[in-house]
Amino acid sequence: MNVVVGVTGGIAAYKAVGVIRALVLAGHDVHVVATEAALRFVGKPTLEAISRNTVHTDLYEGVAEVRHVAIGQAADLIIIAPATANSIAKLAAGLADDLLGNTVLASSAPLVVAPAMHTEMWQNPATVQNIATLRSRGITIVGPAIGALTGADSGPGRLVEPDLIVEAALAVVTPRDLVGRRILVTAGGTREPLDPVRYLGNRSSGLQGVSIAAGAAARGAIVTLIAANLEVAEPAGVTVVRVGTAAELTAEATARAVGAEVVIMAAAVADYRPRNVAEGKIKKEEHGDSLTLELVRNPDILAGLAAARRPGQTIIGFAAETEPDDDALLALGRAKIARKGADYLVLNRVGWTEGISQPVNRVTIVDAAGDIVREAAGSKASVAHQILDLLT
Repeated sequence: MNVVVGVTGGIAAYKAVGVIRALVLAGHDVHVVATEAALRFVGKPTLEAISRNTVHTDLYEGVAEVRHVAIGQAADLIIIAPATANSIAKLAAGLADDLLGNTVLASSAPLVVAPAMHTEMWQNPATVQNIATLRSRGITIVGPAIGALTGADSGPGRLVEPDLIVEAALAVVTPRDLVGRRILVTAGGTREPLDPVRYLGNRSSGLQGVSIAAGAAARGAIVTLIAANLEVAEPAGVTVVRVGTAAELTAEATARAVGAEVVIMAAAVADYRPRNVAEGKIKKEEHGDSLTLELVRNPDILAGLAAARRPGQTIIGFAAETEPDDDALLALGRAKIARKGADYLVLNRVGWTEGISQPVNRVTIVDAAGDIVREAAGSKASVAHQILDLLT
């Protein structure tokens, strides 16, 4: 998605860097339009380095390519953060005396405005009326928050934190194309106990599965998330069922899949568990220099759900592999979906610094025939939506 971020001249302009960075990590093409005043607070090299695109400020640059309207015409979404009292007044009046004003007027894209100013300015009747005018035009206003301002002041007027601005902005353009559909998602990593203290586990944080659940809920789905030892916050707006072991996940997934139209198995499930679990803590003094554990295989949850699927139900599995060669990795994925019987398989390479426990992901999705239907890369939230696009 082509996102324009407008930055205006307030002390909170430094937080625009966080907004831009989050959008880039989410896989969007971000173009910054900064006012001359904004560049007094944050430098153009910083904005260009984070956005990975040239920053535009001058109304009279790129005249031959009609840049003063071209940027707005190409935008899918415009975010202004921070938006000062002055910039809000100009937006309400429809002024276009700088590049940002021209960009907004030349665009039919949704506009999200995040105000930041001192409390007295925010509460001034002129600003109150200007905000009401913008809202009446369908413009989304995010914040401001209440908190510390410049100097010793505190009160309403603080810029909302970057992640919340991005979340609110993307919600404006998120399609409601899964309304009413019942989706079951698993996330996290199972833990198989050795004794009351220790377990066999994996490094999954659960972020990809949580992102899928959150994305599906944002698109209107009725979502149940089976969460195995999450290391990230549970998403809002979904039913969360907490489990610990593979056996517990199997039981919950089997029971709840019956009422789901779609099952997305993103959890990292242990292939094996200890045959015996010690009642007390295993002591090294009792075992010496080595300890032998006997492991038994856990049930194959994905294959079981695929075999028991009801007509019309969609089953999506995940395959995390460390294979470095792309062709060999794809071969592993094709073999796995053939064994499991799922409708789609999301294949991703993992390693010490790749995929697992990372904020970004790169996946290849194959269908039941082994054909590549989609490749996706970016933040796990962005990848989640590209997986959910399979359902529309």
